[in-house]
Amino acid sequence: MWYTLCVLPLLFGLAASSPKAPSPRWRFDLKNTTSGIVALESIVVSPTLVMFLDRTGAAPLQINNHSAWGALWDLRTSTVKPIEVLTDSFCASGALLSNGSMASVGGDPSLFPGNPAGLPTGNQAVRIFEPCASPSGRGCPLFEDPDNLHLLEPRWYPSSIRIYDGSLLIVGGTHVNVAFWNTDPANTFEFFPAKEATPRPSKFLERTMPSNLFPRIFALPDGRVFMVANNQSIIYDIVKKTETILPDIPNNVRVTNPIDGSAILLPLSPPLYEPEVLVCGGTATNTPDDPKKLSSQTPATSQCSRIKLTKEGIARGWVVEHMSEGRTMLELVHLPNGQVLIINGAKTGFAALASVGDPVDDGNADHAALTPELYTPWLPKGKRFSNKGLPTSDIPRVYHSSVTLTPQGNFLIGGSNPNFNFTPAASGRKFPSELRIQTLDPPFMSMDRPRILSMPKKLRFGARVTVPITIPRSLLGSSDIKVSLVDLGFSTHAFHSGARLVFMEATISRDKKFLTFRTPPNGKVYPPGPATIFLTIDDVSSEGAWVMMGSGASPPVSE
Repeated sequence: MWYTLCVLPLLFGLAASSPKAPSPRWRFDLKNTTSGIVALESIVVSPTLVMFLDRTGAAPLQINNHSAWGALWDLRTSTVKPIEVLTDSFCASGALLSNGSMASVGGDPSLFPGNPAGLPTGNQAVRIFEPCASPSGRGCPLFEDPDNLHLLEPRWYPSSIRIYDGSLLIVGGTHVNVAFWNTDPANTFEFFPAKEATPRPSKFLERTMPSNLFPRIFALPDGRVFMVANNQSIIYDIVKKTETILPDIPNNVRVTNPIDGSAILLPLSPPLYEPEVLVCGGTATNTPDDPKKLSSQTPATSQCSRIKLTKEGIARGWVVEHMSEGRTMLELVHLPNGQVLIINGAKTGFAALASVGDPVDDGNADHAALTPELYTPWLPKGKRFSNKGLPTSDIPRVYHSSVTLTPQGNFLIGGSNPNFNFTPAASGRKFPSELRIQTLDPPFMSMDRPRILSMPKKLRFGARVTVPITIPRSLLGSSDIKVSLVDLGFSTHAFHSGARLVFMEATISRDKKFLTFRTPPNGKVYPPGPATIFLTIDDVSSEGAWVMMGSGASPPVSE
């Protein structure tokens, strides 16, 4: 049985009710306000705020007499507020820590034309956004101290996830700007806060050269970490410092930058919390020394590969399925009910800029994928993918786009910029720098929804929790109840770092006024830190309740 617990902010009704509600269906909603910067990275940092990060350049949003490359999007008002960023956050990674702070790590070495003179390099940067009590973000700065707070090793295009003790594991990247292949690799692991004096070398990252940027990594419910890069995968034991080699992705499909597929940890369900990983898209290709031998018209693969990370599942290997169409630079995102949204990307080509033999303007990809689809993990193989009822967007979201599930229960979509610099729509380019912000709203957004009326600010592991709820009359007779605990993740470069959904055992009282659920047993099943809880009845999801799993203490600085 699939139990779903998504923790989303329940403290606001973001959409005012209208005299006549629209009919329930999936729909794109274009916001009146633009992002002001290219939202190439996005992360929900509070019940009301999403942080966007861009690179330095000439975006129209201004702060302190220069173009901003950081901003806070207000989910209540669909407005944007610039935020000062000291180091270049281009192609960084990030996640939330156990104390609720957002850490953005790594970034650009600041060699691109037009960057401000004297800008500190971004590739060793650590940027901290502490928990913000202001719903609008007023008075909540991004903290940086490059001289004293930095990574052990320079990293551009790294990945990061929160692990069982609430700290970050940071994996891979490159030391300098590279045009396409990872030719100057950071083939190591490190932690933030630092636990060791030097980074750990990685044989896995060495083997997966040269296409191993932004490795797809997931914290498993036994404390180990699954990793996939290029066409290879392992399970890494943080404590023992050992790796278990898994079968390669089938059919020569490669899935990490600059050959970008995406990956997701499927929902974890009690009592066993057996992990399964889904890897979708990318390209079935070899890796020639000269990327000029590749083409922006090379078809992306429709292949998805799924593996259960148990002894029996690993022995069986990857099970191959297929999306409705091929995609590269796509993203996979959880829905509160445990389904997976497949969105964004292109049907042909590769990531990176002006490297292949026939770039489209500055980009290496073409033919934007405009219609999302859904993956339903519990259906039989052959029936899991569907785009029925899903709308088609008229905004290409290709290289440098992002998407995130929000505490409202819908998806916030922004970005797209396969150009060396900020390139407005007036340039006439096929894929200019995109500032328009959309939501993709599930059908339940226009329906009467369950409500979680209150929720403790902090929840202990292994606790039995009862909270008041209301259920619409139309759902009172329903027995399909899911409660999901969700990490909304950090979106960048076709990957949602840290995204996680754990179903919780749950019951509703006979009078339909109270929800009782049991939290995950420990920080390995759900790493301690912020979470959003959703109540879903018959696929109609509540707004999320923003909670802290665990004590809210800062992560340790030693094992």
